[in-house]
Amino acid sequence: MNFYPRGFNLYLLGVAVLLAAACGCESFSKKDRHVAMLRIHIENRAQLPGSSLGKTVTVLRAVPVEVTIDANPVLTEADIVSAELLDTPGGIAVQVHFDETATLTLEQYTSAYAGKHFAIFGQWTEKVADSRWLAAPIINHRSAGGTLAFTPDCSPEEARQLVVGLNNMAKKMGQLKSESK
Repeated sequence: MNFYPRGFNLYLLGVAVLLAAACGCESFSKKDRHVAMLRIHIENRAQLPGSSLGKTVTVLRAVPVEVTIDANPVLTEADIVSAELLDTPGGIAVQVHFDETATLTLEQYTSAYAGKHFAIFGQWTEKVADSRWLAAPIINHRSAGGTLAFTPDCSPEEARQLVVGLNNMAKKMGQLKSESK
């Protein structure tokens, strides 16, 4: 008959915890908890003076562009399935893939508002200083594929943080959506 004292199991548990912490197990890393925010607004040129429904924002730092937008975003980080960085001839671009409902919303807005701008706001860390209006792409065709790519007005490191945070948020939102079913 084999007999193992309980103290031995506690010893193994302690060793396992120490090994996981020492190896830098990804489940303990701060990178997995980091989330980002992305808000996509539509240009609204018909803003009435004194109206609280719209506001004018300045997009881009080098060559500022003023865009009057609807105050409520049409798409947010909650609608994102995944995000990725793309290498382009002009630098980097962020490509965002939306869920099924947001794909239909994107298709409707790109069909109805051709020639207008999207105004894209992003925050890539918990600090408010790490947020700004990133892009104002012109809508020049209907987008039925559920993806939106834009060249952000930020450094490559800030763009990487944004993409990592959006993917982490997408994982959290996917878990919440699967739990609610």
